[in-house]
Amino acid sequence: MFGGDTLYELRCSLQLAETEREGGFSPHVSPFTAVNDLGHLLGRAGFNTLTVDTDEIQVNYPGMFELMEDLQGMGESNCAWNRKALLHRNTMLAAAAVYGEMYRNEDGSVPATYQIYYMIGWKYHDSQARPAERGSATVSFGELGKINSLMSQEKKSQ
Repeated sequence: MFGGDTLYELRCSLQLAETEREGGFSPHVSPFTAVNDLGHLLGRAGFNTLTVDTDEIQVNYPGMFELMEDLQGMGESNCAWNRKALLHRNTMLAAAAVYGEMYRNEDGSVPATYQIYYMIGWKYHDSQARPAERGSATVSFGELGKINSLMSQEKKSQ
């Protein structure tokens, strides 16, 4: 799922342009979740041994309008019920100018950052093996670097 910093360039540009042109702003990009909220949600659903990982992917577009066309094609337009119905043309043009001025790459393209969360959670079942007690390991991680030499010694002794 998309994380909280997804499309921050677009959101910031729209907010600045709308504040300047219309005296305030409303969200025009769907809200995204924060990583700690995701962990809490999984925990409340009864999962444990939680792992949440994040990636940031940056995609370059010729301009803001091409990015918005891609978002519409992905079905990622704003889904908020209480959102403002439209955005004025001059505000959109101002947002595109702000986007280009603040974030433009050397080649003239503009970046769009997507933060992606991956999550894993387990629910224990009686049929599953339980994890070993903490501190019960018989090999240290420091010895793992020597595993090749240990394996070759064992083969020689056979």
